[in-house]
Amino acid sequence: MKSTIHAIKDWEVAYSNQGYVPHAMDLMDAGAAAAKALRERLVAKGCAGLGLSYGDGDRHKLDLFWPEQPAGSGSERQAKGLVFFVHGGYWRAFDPSYWSHLAQGPLAQGWAVAMPAYTLAPEASLTQIGQEVAQALNFASTLVPGSIRITGHSAGGHLVSRLACQDSGLSDEAAARLHTCLSLSGLHDLRPFLRLDLNKDLRLDPQEAAQESPALLQPRALNRLICWVGGGETDEFRRQNALLANIWAGLGLETHCVEDGNFNHFNVIDGLTRADSPLTMALLAE
Repeated sequence: MKSTIHAIKDWEVAYSNQGYVPHAMDLMDAGAAAAKALRERLVAKGCAGLGLSYGDGDRHKLDLFWPEQPAGSGSERQAKGLVFFVHGGYWRAFDPSYWSHLAQGPLAQGWAVAMPAYTLAPEASLTQIGQEVAQALNFASTLVPGSIRITGHSAGGHLVSRLACQDSGLSDEAAARLHTCLSLSGLHDLRPFLRLDLNKDLRLDPQEAAQESPALLQPRALNRLICWVGGGETDEFRRQNALLANIWAGLGLETHCVEDGNFNHFNVIDGLTRADSPLTMALLAE
């Protein structure tokens, strides 16, 4: 007989990633420095559009990076398709400039990469944030032809899996090109957040928590959903990861559930910096 016990005694600890990884800020500082270096290089080569407006709000901006073209290939920008990455920060922190370095893997494989900002909580509700991210993808899809792969980390993992739901607000054109959703350390059932101090900023009530939870919604007809989490992350993040893959498989979607080695919440994303990493290869697979 096999028995598994799930019991959460401290909800704040269950969702506290910085408390779980003592050197988290060092990892984030190193990432921000690498992101700055990549932006500077791509701007110098004419392969970056920074702060492109997708709407009227102060944070309705996105950064778009193009693959570096071989010498003598001409000035026309070319890409195999579009990777759309949404940052995390529990919906209330950061902007794309912290994460530019994560474009390196897809860029090296010949893909363009868009990274949107969005209005943060508490100024915006999670419903509004989701609508803004859909607006950003609709805009980015007009700039880059071809297949669309969406990925995001933590709260960004929630936002891309929310994009993959039928009622997410994507245009018909963008939705038709959506191939793969890769949710990294994603949060797919928001109802636990009703218990957290964080909800003072998120301002979720039971109705919005349910209507913005991908695990409770109907997915689009994607080629695949990939739920990817570090094997060294908290029990709750690993449970949230497996949850969506399990439920959407039952709704007829091809799903993959990955627990990656001993990676924690802050270094599990590093695979996106390398063209040949399992993470990048999974995102871009046909």
